[in-house]
Amino acid sequence: MAATSAPHASAHANGNGTHAGMAAQVGAPTNPMATALLTDQYQFSMAYAYWKAGKHADRAVFDLYFRKNPFGGEFTVFAGLEECIKFIANYKFTEHDISFLQSVMPMCEGEFFDYLREVDCSDVEVYSIPEGSVVFPKVPLMRVEGPVAVVQLLETPFVNLINYASLVTTNAARHRHVAGKSKVLLEFGLRRAQGPDGAISASKYCFMGGFDATSNVLAGNLFGIPLRGTHSHAFVSSYMSLDEIPDKALRSKDGSRVCQDFVSLVQEWLQKIQVADSLGGVFGDTNQSELAAFVSYALAFPSNFLALVDTYDVMRSGIPNFCAVALALHDLGYKASGIRLDSGDLAYLSVEARKVFRAVEEEFNVPGFGKMVITASNDLNEETIDALNKQGHEVDAFGIGTYLVTCYSQAALGCVFKLVEINSKPRIKLSEDVAKVSIPCKKRCFRLYGKEGYPLVDIMIRESEPSPKAGERILCRHPFIESKRAYVVPQHVEELLQCYWPGRSDKPRAELPSLDKIRSRCMQQLEKLRPDHIRRLNPTPYKVSVSAKLYDFIHCLWLNEAPVGELQ
Repeated sequence: MAATSAPHASAHANGNGTHAGMAAQVGAPTNPMATALLTDQYQFSMAYAYWKAGKHADRAVFDLYFRKNPFGGEFTVFAGLEECIKFIANYKFTEHDISFLQSVMPMCEGEFFDYLREVDCSDVEVYSIPEGSVVFPKVPLMRVEGPVAVVQLLETPFVNLINYASLVTTNAARHRHVAGKSKVLLEFGLRRAQGPDGAISASKYCFMGGFDATSNVLAGNLFGIPLRGTHSHAFVSSYMSLDEIPDKALRSKDGSRVCQDFVSLVQEWLQKIQVADSLGGVFGDTNQSELAAFVSYALAFPSNFLALVDTYDVMRSGIPNFCAVALALHDLGYKASGIRLDSGDLAYLSVEARKVFRAVEEEFNVPGFGKMVITASNDLNEETIDALNKQGHEVDAFGIGTYLVTCYSQAALGCVFKLVEINSKPRIKLSEDVAKVSIPCKKRCFRLYGKEGYPLVDIMIRESEPSPKAGERILCRHPFIESKRAYVVPQHVEELLQCYWPGRSDKPRAELPSLDKIRSRCMQQLEKLRPDHIRRLNPTPYKVSVSAKLYDFIHCLWLNEAPVGELQ
């Protein structure tokens, strides 16, 4: 399974490359379960009906989009594109797949399964907003063109690959925004995620959304995400006394000497801490089994000693025990990493721990000790981090799991995949709920930027219309509300949809960047948004519009397609 995206290539299915060649460049799906059978049964039923009617090769255009931003916010981060491209690059039915389909669809003619044997995505075109972009409702995230039966089969896997990916990336981005740029964010969700698949996806897309590292070793291997982790309460409570440490020797960091009894050195420092005037004699006897665990862990990882300090009592045992071990390590040239708090009043405990660290730095002249990293965990979420910010705290890093990877406050993004054109004829889906009315025809989408560099509005236009230009006055209309309209003179215009899978066309294929580059794009995109669009409380909705010509076309088609009632 490939850990990163394939490099840019401009090979085309009918040009200087083949479908198989492009598939090799893109790589296999990360999840081996993402096969041609990963779709809903009714997609095969429709594919057969298309084939039976001789419509299966009709050229169709579908839009993939969502209707409402998640988590009560006004922005979403688009993710999952790379996996969609990997999916179609490797799209093929095996003989085992065909045999299974024949067994569950015995009413279908044998020639239909011969047709499926030849199906691939060499005649499909995919246009998409770049992965990691900030996106908004109604604007197509992807436009998929191709034979209607084939594209219909892609609906469910595409929605599956985009929906959770975008939801959890957005959740991660929201946590990053509330935590601030300076804090380290660690994804600790593996044990609470929805199975192995959900855990791997969560680690990848949380990193994309702004997290710095993960505890998930497999995700680190697959995607090159930095790994972070320390020990658990079980490790601390597994020790009974310092006598359980068999080898007490520790070589100094520069290798020049060996401390034969590191345990005694730690005990000496603990006594100094307990009687230090600047600490006010606040520390009495500490839990010795905890001290043994800390010493043992430090002997194993002297260059990366980070202790979980809340197994027994944070301030009366965990903090002084940690300080004693950290000061002993300092004597040998090492620098401890810090502590983790996993329970209690995190704001209060972090502030008190910081006071101790600063006092130790001053008392014993240990430069930098006061800046020891304090990590907090324990069912954190966006709201608790915001509350900690308001209370005041000294936490440097947050380890977040359950609420992050399960997207606890919203179950799904709600992506949809709608037919907007077939055989060059626009199609529309109507509903009594205006929010569910689709925007017909093949479209191009643009983001218009204002004088201050912030995006002002996204606008959709018909493919035949000229592109909006910087400095030119453009009428932007709400797709469905006649009175909502405004003129915009953009300072910069960005076209959103790029070709990522050209099919048989000669269009150049846009690059699938590395995960690091997508993460950087996400951070840059969020910085470009006006602060009121991304604030937690009462964010300002971002404007999504259509051109005047597309507005007129939508409503004309709406009138033509809507049945006329009759009163009696």
